[in-house]
Amino acid sequence: MKVLVTGAAGFIGSNLSLQLLDRGDEVIGIDNLNDYYDVNLKKARLARTSQHSAYTDIRANLEDNEKIADIFAKHKPDRVVNLAAQAGVRYSIENPMSYVESNLVGFMNILEGCRYNNVEHLVYASSSSVYGANTHMPFSVHDNVDHPLSMYAATKKANELMAHTYSHLYRLPTTGLRFFTVYGPWGRPDMALFLFTRNILAGKPIDVFNYGNHRRDFTYIDDIVEGVIRTLDNIPQPNSDWSGDAPDSATSTAPYKLYNIGNNNPVELGHYIEVLEDCLGKKAEKNLLPLQPGDVPDTYANVEALVADVGYKPATSVEDGIRRFVDWYKDYYKT
Repeated sequence: MKVLVTGAAGFIGSNLSLQLLDRGDEVIGIDNLNDYYDVNLKKARLARTSQHSAYTDIRANLEDNEKIADIFAKHKPDRVVNLAAQAGVRYSIENPMSYVESNLVGFMNILEGCRYNNVEHLVYASSSSVYGANTHMPFSVHDNVDHPLSMYAATKKANELMAHTYSHLYRLPTTGLRFFTVYGPWGRPDMALFLFTRNILAGKPIDVFNYGNHRRDFTYIDDIVEGVIRTLDNIPQPNSDWSGDAPDSATSTAPYKLYNIGNNNPVELGHYIEVLEDCLGKKAEKNLLPLQPGDVPDTYANVEALVADVGYKPATSVEDGIRRFVDWYKDYYKT
C-alpha cells in the first residue's frame, strides 16, 4: 500500500514508518520538525527511514490547508495514519492555542484530504487522557469520556467526534487509537523515563509526582506499532446492532471504531523507577511532589475490543521494555 504517515519524525511515527517499509509498503512521511523537543533526535529518527527508496520525506505543517491538500492530490495515499499533534498534557495548560492549531485545524485538513482523495482508511492517534475524570477501571472504549482534565485531552476527544462526523457524512472509514503511556527506544525526551534516566545518570534528583503513587499502563513502542498496523489493515465496518436508544461510543452505524492500545497491566510509578534503577545500576534521589494539574492518578486499558477484532494484545513487561530503552539510551548518548 501507499501509506501517508503524519508525525513521521516522531517517536511512534518513525517506528511505524520503518515497520511499514520493512513489509513492503510505500510511505509518505510528513513532519514539521518543530522544536517542542530536541530536533536533532527527530532528524536521527528520520535518518533511519530516509535510507529507504520507498520513503518520501515531506516538511509541512498540518494547519497549512493548501500544502496538505497538494500533498494528498499529488501522492494519492491508499491509507493514512495521523500521528502528528501538539503533545503534552502540562504544556497544554501553558499554551492551549497551539493545540487548537495543530490538533483541531490540522486534523480537519487531514479529514478533508481523505474525503476528497478516496482514502480507504484513516487511523489516527487519540489518547488515554480522554478518560479524564473517569475512575472506573479498566478504562473501556465504551465508557463516557465527557470530562477531560486538560486541553490536550479535549482536543483528542474532539478528534474522535470530528472523525465520526466524516465517517457518517462521507462514509470515510476511521479508527481512533487511544494510546496508553508509550515508552521505549527513540522515545520523547519530555517523558518521564527519559527525564528520569538523564537525571539519575547525572546524579541529579528526579521529580516524582503524586508522591510516586501513580499507576500507569506503560506500553512498549513495539506493541503500539503492532497495534497500529493491525488496525490499519482492518477497515472498520458499520455496526448493524448500533442503537441510538443505547448508543455505544466505540462503534457506529458509520464505518467508525475506537480502540485502546495499552498493556492491560498498570504498574506503580515507584516500581517503574525501581526497575530503571536496577537497569542503570544507580539509585535515584527523589523529589516527592503532589499531583500536577491536568494529570490523573491511574490509567488502565481494557483491550477486549482490540483482541476481538484484530487478535492482538500488548504484552511487553516494563522489565524488558526499560532494559531495552536503557541499552538504546547509553548507546545513542554514549554514556
